[in-house]
Amino acid sequence: MRFQPVLLALGFLLMITGGAMIPCALVDIAMGEQSWGVFGLTAFAVIGVGGIIAIAAGKPSSERSGTREAFFLTVMVWVTLPLAASLPFMALGFSFTDAYFESVSGLTTTGATIMTGLDTEQKGLLLWRSILQWFGGVGIIVSAIAILPMLRVGGMHLFKTESSDVSGKFLPRVTEIASQITMLYVGLTIVCAMAYALAGMGAFDAINHAMTTMAAGGYSTSDMSMGKFADTRVIEVSIFFMILAALPFGTMVLIMLHGHVSSIWRDPQPRTFLIVVFAATALLVLYLYVGPQATFMRADPHIARDTLFSVISVITGAGYAVADFGQWGSFAEIIFFLLMFIGGCAGSAACGMNIFRVEVVVRTMISFSRRMLSPNRITIVHYAGKPVQDDVLHSVMIFIFLYLFIFSVSSVLLSLAGLDSITAFSSAATAISNVGPGLGPQVGPSGTFQGLPDFAKWVMSVNMIFGRLEILTVFVVLTPRFWRW
Repeated sequence: MRFQPVLLALGFLLMITGGAMIPCALVDIAMGEQSWGVFGLTAFAVIGVGGIIAIAAGKPSSERSGTREAFFLTVMVWVTLPLAASLPFMALGFSFTDAYFESVSGLTTTGATIMTGLDTEQKGLLLWRSILQWFGGVGIIVSAIAILPMLRVGGMHLFKTESSDVSGKFLPRVTEIASQITMLYVGLTIVCAMAYALAGMGAFDAINHAMTTMAAGGYSTSDMSMGKFADTRVIEVSIFFMILAALPFGTMVLIMLHGHVSSIWRDPQPRTFLIVVFAATALLVLYLYVGPQATFMRADPHIARDTLFSVISVITGAGYAVADFGQWGSFAEIIFFLLMFIGGCAGSAACGMNIFRVEVVVRTMISFSRRMLSPNRITIVHYAGKPVQDDVLHSVMIFIFLYLFIFSVSSVLLSLAGLDSITAFSSAATAISNVGPGLGPQVGPSGTFQGLPDFAKWVMSVNMIFGRLEILTVFVVLTPRFWRW
């Protein structure tokens, strides 16, 4: 394996991370905060280290990098960058565990936080959390569209060969993919910020929430999250842009930048995603009107809106809260628990297993049941009108097995750390699915992860990285065969 291109890319990414700290220092200066030097010094240090690594790596080689380098770089980015991103938190008094947890949660767009008192927190730190999620969001989208299909991870190579179709590798080079995805991502973020401002948010809140909305991250500038704006049109704006963040950006690029409107009909993911969202919302609204545990919700004039918002927030992994759905009763908790696993569309900023994997598994189960009834019958699993190859099916099944296996093991570890069963299960689920809030009074929408023991925070940090790296990427790098020359 060639380490030179890995070190070169890592050095440049560290310099970008350090550069992203400078706006936070400028905001603190503008607000008269004395701690602006924290971001200034850490920016200088991270840029310097990144520059040294890039210089040590040397000039880019004309030799093409292989799959091993891509696997190793993908893992190193998501392990190393949170270390650099955690420096401002530690300089401001956070422990290493809390600083790394908050940084990992930001870059993976999970949104689980250990912070309280956000309404009075210094603006530079709030902006830094939002920037982490915004950069993490665009990185996730580019990886899902340009890198993971090439690495054949978790069935993502289902989208690899479609050179001009939806959600596929529609441009010949990763740099072109990244540039067009970033262009659309930046444009939607600006429009989202303007919409938030028009709906009643202040400029600072609108900018921060626009970044975390398009990243499907959920970091907020208030302890009340979106509940602070419950009496404004902000909630409707958030619903619209959270849905956009969960749709495949490959399809949106083809529609918005290339005018290929028909692409939306060729990709089954948005259709299935919206069906799941509205079906879950309808079930929950019906339950809230008839369930004995949620009588207090019937006085809410926005019960349907808040339910739709909560469903979208959980399934996309945005993690915003406008109401504490942890108090809606056991049926609601089961629905939200399942939504954590399902997630949004592949090629989006959303979390979870992704809609396409759930649909492929369901189609495979139907095909297998037909084959059991008629052993001589030939059944072929189709997706988006095309037959799904066996290697894709195997990859999806392995991914889901490992997904549930890691969830089970981490749930046991969190239980051993002293957490009750609901807190342990939901914390494991929300971490590996990169959702944000869990269930229960401690880690639910109205709580934080601050009170968890350090061991539990490290388990969750590992889970969050596993979830964002599509699990198999990490397992491949950890195998002895990967390191054989």
